[in-house]
Amino acid sequence: MGKIAFVFPGQGSQSVGMGQDLYSRLPAAKSFYDRADEALGYSLSNLIFQGPEEELKITYHTQPALLTTSIAALEAFKAAGLSPDYVAGHSLGEYSALVAAGVLAFEDAVRTVRARGEFMEQAVPGGLGAMAAVLGAEREALAALCTDITSGGSVVELANVNCPGQIVVSGSKEGVAAVVERCKEAGAKRAIPLEVSGPFHSSLMKPASERLAEVLGSVAMSPASLPVVANVTAREVTQPDDIRRLLVEQVYSPVLWEDTVAYLIGQGVDTFIELGSGTVLAGLIKKVDKTVKTVSIGSFDALDKYIQEVQEHANR
Repeated sequence: MGKIAFVFPGQGSQSVGMGQDLYSRLPAAKSFYDRADEALGYSLSNLIFQGPEEELKITYHTQPALLTTSIAALEAFKAAGLSPDYVAGHSLGEYSALVAAGVLAFEDAVRTVRARGEFMEQAVPGGLGAMAAVLGAEREALAALCTDITSGGSVVELANVNCPGQIVVSGSKEGVAAVVERCKEAGAKRAIPLEVSGPFHSSLMKPASERLAEVLGSVAMSPASLPVVANVTAREVTQPDDIRRLLVEQVYSPVLWEDTVAYLIGQGVDTFIELGSGTVLAGLIKKVDKTVKTVSIGSFDALDKYIQEVQEHANR
């Protein structure tokens, strides 16, 4: 039997109405939406289920909303008796992974990512930062292009190494525009500017990381009950001091998602279960290795279908 990894999505996977059927059909899932509302002091659940989308897309709403939906899906999934060998999450999703591994209490995680969203929003004045997805470039060639543009005075860096042929760059508006213009030099087919509110995972986010460090310093953490693979290193982390340091670095460092998936496969993982909204991670994982099994559980029907499959398999 191969190993199982639970993976948790990050910003961009949100949608109005996500998790609503879990909320209405499973008391265990509903309790997390209620607890998030209480922890934040406003009705996050109402925003998740009713929108408006513009409001849900604001970073400091998106982050706790995605975390809550992921943990509700996790709770529903746990009831089916399946447990993972590893956990990992993409950017914000790393906090969901830390809740899953017993490092962070759910309420602490919700409040922390709400603050993280605020700090990220405020780190760079609107319109000065940007991000773009670069398709078809080699990592080293794109990194070299970014270094060349940055040395000319316009900061741009690798932000998300998602899968072979898909890398997101982040930085100043001018730096990102230069990559979009010159991406063919790095062997890319094209580059697509992204609709984001800031230059996430770039060195321009350092002011946000400093404020986050203060918040994380006062949040209780336990050693991980199962290995968490960190974005910054694409390696296992279990101790609170290391986890705190890496969460601070994560704000301004690239998300090494491709490396994380490759590491997990190297550890014998052949089934990836994406818990929460959307199917973004399943798609990226398949681009790293199309032979592994991926399942996305963001709704009651998806959960039900998967449990039936597992039971049928067990009865064979």
